[in-house]
Amino acid sequence: MAKTLVDKIWDRHVVRSISGGPDVLYIDRHYIHEVTTPQAFAGLRQRGLPVLRPAQVIATADHNVPTENQHLPIRDALSRLQVEELVRNCAEHGIELYGLGHPYQGIVHVIGPELGITQPGMTLVCGDSHTSTHGALGAIAFGIGTSEVEMVLATQCLLQARPKRMRIRVEGTLSRGVVSKDIILHIIAQLGTGGATGYFVEFAGTAIRALSMEARMTVCNMSIEMGARGGLVAPDETTFAYLEGRPFAPKGAEWERSLAGWKELYSDADAVFDKELLIDAADIEPMITYGTNPGLGMAVGGRIPPADSIPDPGERQGLQKALNYMGLNSGVPIKGLPVQNVFIGSCTNARIEDLRLAAGLVRGRRKHEGVRALVVPGSQQVAAQAVAEGLDRIFTEAGFEFRQAGCSACLGMNEDKVPAGEYCVSTSNRNFEGRQGAGARTLLASPLTAAAAALTGMVTDVREFLS
Repeated sequence: MAKTLVDKIWDRHVVRSISGGPDVLYIDRHYIHEVTTPQAFAGLRQRGLPVLRPAQVIATADHNVPTENQHLPIRDALSRLQVEELVRNCAEHGIELYGLGHPYQGIVHVIGPELGITQPGMTLVCGDSHTSTHGALGAIAFGIGTSEVEMVLATQCLLQARPKRMRIRVEGTLSRGVVSKDIILHIIAQLGTGGATGYFVEFAGTAIRALSMEARMTVCNMSIEMGARGGLVAPDETTFAYLEGRPFAPKGAEWERSLAGWKELYSDADAVFDKELLIDAADIEPMITYGTNPGLGMAVGGRIPPADSIPDPGERQGLQKALNYMGLNSGVPIKGLPVQNVFIGSCTNARIEDLRLAAGLVRGRRKHEGVRALVVPGSQQVAAQAVAEGLDRIFTEAGFEFRQAGCSACLGMNEDKVPAGEYCVSTSNRNFEGRQGAGARTLLASPLTAAAAALTGMVTDVREFLS
């Protein structure tokens, strides 16, 4: 019987199927960080339970950590407590921790792939919604809640209903100035934030195959923003070349055995999906959001849609509320909107290729005097590579701040917040009200579009720099 890639991986990990209920799904890798684990470990203590398989758990500190002076004690009391709790819990249960000061420390969804811990055919979970990032390597990866974190720590399994399957094919060649972030923002703008609810999405097509591994991670990272349980890309030669030689990737004969198995991970030609969508790559332009969810996105050169054009009263009211919060009006261009902040970072766009993209545009130029621009590498490994390539100097000479690894201004959970009422062109994944700080106004975009905004002080079509 023909199977989709999701079904192939899922079936290999079902420990038991409950009649009329969910599957007991075995979990290969469990990533944890400081925010969603304190209650889970406390629950284990209350029950007198150990961590069943600590060798399959990897921990790092990322959300609450400062991105300056990481050698000093964390100033915020709650953040410091959470990080200290993670250190204590990992030591108690024998879990590998890449904490502050460790050369492998970084955003959990950056370090897993770059270290070769994430591998094709695996099931992976984390108490973080953007765990879907790891699906770019051909894995089933999804976020879980705190009670589920406790369940996986105790049993290495999870109760999960089998998801529906969707395939999104992006065919053709991307236009100049259009990158992976634009692909996923374009898709989410078409589907909306609930268009993939209940599905696991396989991204396919010639345009997806042409993407690098890091670009594929950006696409899978934001699959959750259209309601999907997760997203993935079938592994291919690009995947295998990316993984070979990484610290925790298989070596020698084990590599050859693993590779043979990975090459069997694809959707069969006659596999049936519950839903399919076809996107013409030529239709995708540099994108930016204008509202308070990732589905409210548009081409940079377009006009904000009029609220009165939406027939559904609830959606119409929601759009008007979003525009009121953002201080924007229907029917007007977004290009030229003055911005005060630019953030290049997050688990969506803080890898070395993202920094190279932005640095390539910034090189030899100077940021606008009215913009504060932060560049935050996704990991210590990315930061070290950026320094080795001189990218940090390109940014600092242009007036940008080059920081230390962490989630930073993606979310208002650390010191890198956007002031109330100010606009931030951000390469992160969410633009909810207050996401980057109370009253902050977030415009999601690619590293190229963000860099262009930093240089001009306004929303800019990056193609003007590339012509």
